[in-house]
Amino acid sequence: MDISAFVADFAAWVWGTPLIVLLFGTHLYLTVRTGFIQRFMPRAIRISLSRKAEGEGEVSQFGALMTALAATIGAGNIIGVGAAIATGGPGAVFWMWLTGVFGIATKYSEAILAVKYRVRQPDGSHAGGPMYALEHGLGQKWLGVLFAVLTAIAAFGIGNMFQANAVVDLLLEHVKPESDGVLRWVAGGVMAAITGAVILGGVQSIAKVCGFLVPIMAGGYVLGCLLILIKNASLLPQAFVDIWDGAFAGQAAVGGFLGATLRQAVQSGVARGLFSNESGLGSAPIVAAAAQTRNPVRQALVSASATFWDTVVVCALTGLVLVSSGHWKEGLAKGALTNAAFADLHTIGPIFLLFGLMTFVFSSILGWSYYGEKAVEYLLGQRAVRPYRFCWVLAVLVGAVQPAAVVMDFSDAANGLMAVPNLVCLIMLSGVVARETQKYHHELSGKD
Repeated sequence: MDISAFVADFAAWVWGTPLIVLLFGTHLYLTVRTGFIQRFMPRAIRISLSRKAEGEGEVSQFGALMTALAATIGAGNIIGVGAAIATGGPGAVFWMWLTGVFGIATKYSEAILAVKYRVRQPDGSHAGGPMYALEHGLGQKWLGVLFAVLTAIAAFGIGNMFQANAVVDLLLEHVKPESDGVLRWVAGGVMAAITGAVILGGVQSIAKVCGFLVPIMAGGYVLGCLLILIKNASLLPQAFVDIWDGAFAGQAAVGGFLGATLRQAVQSGVARGLFSNESGLGSAPIVAAAAQTRNPVRQALVSASATFWDTVVVCALTGLVLVSSGHWKEGLAKGALTNAAFADLHTIGPIFLLFGLMTFVFSSILGWSYYGEKAVEYLLGQRAVRPYRFCWVLAVLVGAVQPAAVVMDFSDAANGLMAVPNLVCLIMLSGVVARETQKYHHELSGKD
């Protein structure tokens, strides 16, 4: 049996119509139940910039946001957008963006439940996330166990091996060594060593590094995108037309692009949207539970702002860069498409791309290491955390030397399975989210 084909078929089955309807339907449902919480994004951004402690927890609200953004803004924002366009055409960008807009409500709801149902561990630290909400809020521990198992597995895909694989593939595009294998092992070994040096210090160490790294990496990458869009200014009107038309009618074959149906555009956009912003996945609320906050809603607003920055800003800019470049018509796939688009800016374009991807990848590996270890901690206790960290470091090296297609398909399948129990939890406990939201606005009258 061809393992690559099996994993690809399984990922396609997981991301069939039922899961897409469940995910996007949950986004819409929670948008209504929260009273269109998206309208409070200016306030959320303002609160998120605060670094002061406001209550019990291990990291500041800013630190929790930076850790969540570190895990969220990764290769999915660069290579993932390219993969979406390569599979679903320009229309996939629209569905990725729309998933992010409505996903703000889902990310908000996840964080409320994470803080409300978090518990104190024997060492005094806090732990929370969908597994605890499923157990203590919904009274379904078996679902909590299922989510934790899937999270521990999925973390090795989206947050580890895919990230390491993406940066090595890009390096190969630029360096072109005599032996690809040697570069993969060397790059993987370096990434593994740096990762180990940070994650062994725990969440405080991770949050500190992410708090320094995220603003620099995001700012540098956005600057690179804006420079390319300025260069492609005359092509932007047609890019918007291609995105809009493709979102509702699919994309006919053109040049080397084989074409995409409407279903492919929606499926690719929604799947890559989840890969990018993680709204509905259930990962980000795990670190939200460690935040020093006096109110679940305040931390939820901070967490929701991560989806705004990740998809509504970063992914949208990447999508416009790739579509306006026109290279998608050549039939280029994911990383090759992104590389070609940035190469249009000649010398500095590839530098912005390489810097962005390398920093995005490293920060994602750090953020997801925390998600995975908290899932293992839920299942096996704190004694299992350190062995998991060593396995995590080893997986960075493994991911760097694996074929890219297998790693991406595995990540897609694991993400989809992980999202299911979390979405069930969000729907069943949506009343709790609504009540906490109403209570907050009644007590504070919108003042922070």
